[in-house]
Amino acid sequence: MIKTVLAVLLAAIFASVAAASSLDEVGVTALRAVTTNLNGEGIVVGQPESSETTNDLTWEVNPTSPDRAASIFTYTSFGGTANIFPNDLGQESSHADVVGQLFYGTYSAPDYGSPAGVATNVARVDNSEADFYYSNYIASASLPNAGDAVVNQSFTFGALSASDQEQVDSQYDNYSDQNQTLFVSAADNPGNSPTVSAPGTSYNCISVGAYYEFNYYNSIGPTVDNGRCKPDITAIAWETSFSTPLVAGAAAVLMQAALRGDGGSNTNSAFDMRTIKALLLNGAVKPANWTNSTASPLDARYGAGVLNLLNSYEQLAGGKYGFIATSSVSPMGSAHPPTGATGSIPILSGWDFNTNSSGLTSDQVNHYYFNVTNNNSSAEFTAIATLVWNRQQNQSDINHLSLFLYNCANSNLVLCSTSLVDNVQHIYMPQLASGRYDLQVWKAGGFAGGVPGIGIVSAAETYALAWEFTSSPSLAITLSGTNALITWPLYPAGFLVETTTNLISPIWSTNGISAPAIANGQNSLLLNSTNDVQFFRLSYPNL
Repeated sequence: MIKTVLAVLLAAIFASVAAASSLDEVGVTALRAVTTNLNGEGIVVGQPESSETTNDLTWEVNPTSPDRAASIFTYTSFGGTANIFPNDLGQESSHADVVGQLFYGTYSAPDYGSPAGVATNVARVDNSEADFYYSNYIASASLPNAGDAVVNQSFTFGALSASDQEQVDSQYDNYSDQNQTLFVSAADNPGNSPTVSAPGTSYNCISVGAYYEFNYYNSIGPTVDNGRCKPDITAIAWETSFSTPLVAGAAAVLMQAALRGDGGSNTNSAFDMRTIKALLLNGAVKPANWTNSTASPLDARYGAGVLNLLNSYEQLAGGKYGFIATSSVSPMGSAHPPTGATGSIPILSGWDFNTNSSGLTSDQVNHYYFNVTNNNSSAEFTAIATLVWNRQQNQSDINHLSLFLYNCANSNLVLCSTSLVDNVQHIYMPQLASGRYDLQVWKAGGFAGGVPGIGIVSAAETYALAWEFTSSPSLAITLSGTNALITWPLYPAGFLVETTTNLISPIWSTNGISAPAIANGQNSLLLNSTNDVQFFRLSYPNL
């Protein structure tokens, strides 16, 4: 049933050569500069691989390729299980090798500025033949737990009918909800399917596109069954086989950070797959032509944007904060402006893991209040918030949750995300004025006596929420000897320096500007002094 996305040699070579720059562009290098030992330590991951050609056995990772100890690998197929390589179950796959390098490898070539992989110290890699993995875990009636926290799937089923896709999606969602497994799955490549393919269409997975040099290289959404937003996110690569392991590695790193307490003492909720998904999507950097709508929360090409692990980690490290107030809305569907609550969330970048419970005749709203200010009344902020919940096991539908942002001063609605089919809601508001705002998680009511109403499958739904309210960072220019030193904050990531020679009819460019150095939580550029007049600015997005 599984159709393989073939990894051609050119793509494999590109993935290896571009790995170091990819780590810079997806925030891994910056994260390593401000933290220590965040490398996926202790996280068990899965890597099902489809054979490279029909009826062959090339699906195995050779441990020497990602430069990891052979003892961390387990190989499984219809032929049994092995803990050594080579073995009789299969043969080495160049595709699997490159995926492993990007996911968890420490392999370094002479031109690399950093290790190839994102999660370089995962505890175990369960490398399985993809047909076996699907048949014995995903499609099994008992849904046995393979024991992997994150599973990278750099293969797809190819184009399926709507009914076949729905079947595969349900199987993956049932497994992930029962076993709390985060699937990170390729959206597919446009040469294989014009629209995003299963298993990258399942509700609970993170579906990954590919982005390189200002363009996307992936199949696009919406899904063929009911028009859901997929992919969820993109990462730097020429194809989705090799962007997917970057996101899977980022998920493993955030899980490690959560378990060691970087997001606070509630490590279980920080580690939860919904929290990790919300943080990864909320930290993504928007390409210049990114767009969404109230009914379609993510871009059909880029999802939430391009992976940036530093942004996601900083939001995790901001900590978990619960809602300030909750209110019932009756009759259902009525307006729900801010309440009179006076408290506020003390930080502007953070997350929550909580539950919303609606009633028989009322909707329910959880209110998160923020004083969005930096003591500069004219400052403008960028507001980003992501709400994630799962499709529950054995359910064909999802609970209907929405995300609203209100201005508390006048009770005006600023922005909302109200998709009726997605289990992700996402708002992005640049140029938000200073003020007090109410970020609302809304849940449809109508559940009673075990009988669901429209848009509801249970009275209570557990969700994860991530948010970021940040003002544009400022450039600081100082003298360093006879040269100029430009510095700006490392977080939020996604900005770059542009220069022009006049402000009357400026032509802003990055020509001649090298990559910044990182030190003490700052980006810095040392510029040689000249007799020419130059002006500098920070620009966003930089993709």
